[in-house]
Amino acid sequence: MALSLRTRFSRLRVDLTPWRGSRDFRILLVSGSVFFLGGMVGYVALPYQLYQLTGSNFAVGAMGLVTIAPLVVFGLYGGALADHVERRKLLVGTGLAQVVISALMVANTLLPNPQIWLIYVCGALNAIASSLQRPSRDALLPRVVKHAEIPAAVALSSLTAQIGQLAGPALGGVLVGSVGVTWAFSVELVGIIFATLLYARLGSYRPSEQTSAPSLRAIGGGITYAFRRKDLLATYLVDMVGMFLAMPIVLFPAFATEVLKEPKLLGLLYSAEAVGAMCASLTSGWAKHVHHQGRAVVLATMCWGAAVGVAGLAPNIWFAIAFFAVAGAADMVSGLFRAVIWNQTIPDEMRGRLAGIEMLGYSLGPLGGQARSGVVADLTTVRTAIVSGGALCVVGVLGTAAWLREFWRYDARTDEHAVRERQLRAAG
Repeated sequence: MALSLRTRFSRLRVDLTPWRGSRDFRILLVSGSVFFLGGMVGYVALPYQLYQLTGSNFAVGAMGLVTIAPLVVFGLYGGALADHVERRKLLVGTGLAQVVISALMVANTLLPNPQIWLIYVCGALNAIASSLQRPSRDALLPRVVKHAEIPAAVALSSLTAQIGQLAGPALGGVLVGSVGVTWAFSVELVGIIFATLLYARLGSYRPSEQTSAPSLRAIGGGITYAFRRKDLLATYLVDMVGMFLAMPIVLFPAFATEVLKEPKLLGLLYSAEAVGAMCASLTSGWAKHVHHQGRAVVLATMCWGAAVGVAGLAPNIWFAIAFFAVAGAADMVSGLFRAVIWNQTIPDEMRGRLAGIEMLGYSLGPLGGQARSGVVADLTTVRTAIVSGGALCVVGVLGTAAWLREFWRYDARTDEHAVRERQLRAAG
């Protein structure tokens, strides 16, 4: 029977069911939002302070080199740890560590001569703490909501992250430009303290009896599990292909200044994708009615690449902003359904390790994509780098989907892993 127009519009509204029904989901959502907002303020303040102290762009970029190894090593270890210990305790413990690190950053700004080496040390330590914490936080989400509510819970989590992505840098920019980096790092510190206090109020979620102690063998077991499941492998590969081939952000300054001749509107290019993603989140009520989630990921990622490619052809900056917003919306849809597949099909005893692997995927793909874009732009032109990246993304994702055909055929109603988890949740 055809749906009424009113019903169709009602399906677009963001679904608030998880917020209404789960106290611990509300805690996770609010704490994560505050944490992310404060972190984005610090994200602006840290490179600003480094540049003010050194006058060197390389010194700013070197922070990425300092944090990449901790991200890889402790991301995998943090996933194994999340499967073995009580996740609330791990969230609180890593939160306390981040409070100390953030307090050191504030104290360093108050010195007559702030120490550059300490900034790098704090950056590396913060990468370790974050890598240990993130898998536990991600792995808790399917434990605090009903199985059928996972798509809505993922959409709400994405929405609050996008608000932080928009508001955090804006607030950070105002603070460093008006009252200085001390206040910016202080805001980050307050946010971490508040989030950690909220984490302490979570219920107890004990690890599965089938868990293994953190070790190379346990980490290897998680990697082996991911590779054996072609649907999971496809979620990682599709995203990495899309980000590696079509990530354009590093080219925004040159694109706005040299190509579009609108340097004053550069900030809008940076915020366009977040605005598009937020619009997609606010109209995500339809997501719970989608069962062929693999197809949704493939099509959304191809749309991401196509929109980036079209934006590269923009005759003016407003055209580019519009299509980068479309790209952001498509990326959000892809991320939503990837997260739904993870949370609805991965056994709880493996969820932390798989969250660690996923964290590496969405971190390394964009980093490689930035490098690819910069090299192609230097060898050709900025437009060529953006347009070719978008086109290659479409082709690459299509090829990946053809290779991993099981992903295209994935159906949450019949997939053996999804059925198993659904039955376990119903029995529990």
